[in-house]
Amino acid sequence: MKPAIREPVTQLAGSTRRDVLRILGGIAAATLLADSRSAGQEPRGTPTRIDVHHHCFSQKLLGGFIDKLPNPQPMRDYTPERSLEAMDRAGIATAFLSGPTVPDDAARVARLMNDYAATLRADHRGRFGLFAVLPLPAVDASLREIEYALDTLKADGVSVLTSYDNHWLGEPMFQPVFDELNRRHAVVFAHPTVAPCCQNLIPGARPESVEFNTDTSRAIWSLLNDVDFATGATKPSMATRYANITFIWSHAGGSLLGLIGRFLGNAASAENLAKPPAPNSRLYHLRRFCYDTAGSANPIQMQALKTLVGTSQIVLGSDFPFVDSVNVVRNLQQCGFSADELRTIERESALRVLVNWK
Repeated sequence: MKPAIREPVTQLAGSTRRDVLRILGGIAAATLLADSRSAGQEPRGTPTRIDVHHHCFSQKLLGGFIDKLPNPQPMRDYTPERSLEAMDRAGIATAFLSGPTVPDDAARVARLMNDYAATLRADHRGRFGLFAVLPLPAVDASLREIEYALDTLKADGVSVLTSYDNHWLGEPMFQPVFDELNRRHAVVFAHPTVAPCCQNLIPGARPESVEFNTDTSRAIWSLLNDVDFATGATKPSMATRYANITFIWSHAGGSLLGLIGRFLGNAASAENLAKPPAPNSRLYHLRRFCYDTAGSANPIQMQALKTLVGTSQIVLGSDFPFVDSVNVVRNLQQCGFSADELRTIERESALRVLVNWK
């Protein structure tokens, strides 16, 4: 049954620059917008690809808030028809929608955004999936939204930011939410933001230039960390606690690849990378996480990510509407992958991860 709410009409209250950066983090990076100007047509054929990083926006819901963002045009111009047109050109059969996380009245707006995305999914069956927005850092409201999104809307997973108010996903304050997601064997799509600690550190730098990727690596570390640095004692990591959750990290894990030596130490040696990792080790968890191609479909990152986790953990992500999906597909085809590896990245990995999707 379709959700009752379609394009709900509301206005969001005025917001500070901090709020603007937070909502920006909940939608997408605009780094590759210039690429979209030269996008061409993907060869015709039956669409088979699956896009796990595809944004949607309700103009009536978000109202004038979009106009306060540094690069509002792709959001202002969004329509479901634009999504479908971009998908068709890129040979994408299904795109999993994630909406913006907004700072004002987060629980109500998350509910309305999830209903809106679920309506798009119902109106275009088979073309859209749904990663429901959670109103974190509000724990109780997020638990209610998990129940509604997964039980009523039958969402395919949930969408979260990498941090909230200088707190990252592996911190104890979020444990009730992730314990529930773990109980449900949920898929969690994590999109970066800019934490209050790290705004405007480099004058004139856009948030997505450095901080988005850095915030992603902080979130990953918060889950991997298995050492109490005050005492030196080891402890079970939060990644071990949330063993049933499938995490999908945006942008190939952000700056993770540049931090592998710090995260893994000698486990990153060629000898150790060639062996099965020890259960619940940091490398073990990195190799069970998934990573999308958004903003990262280049030979340097893709081949490094393949070395770390294998193509089975890489999933196609476009970052639409901020990036033209055709360019992502074309760039991915120039990353040195075999035809079988491309088929895995563009479709098979997502099918395996989203086992309940139909």
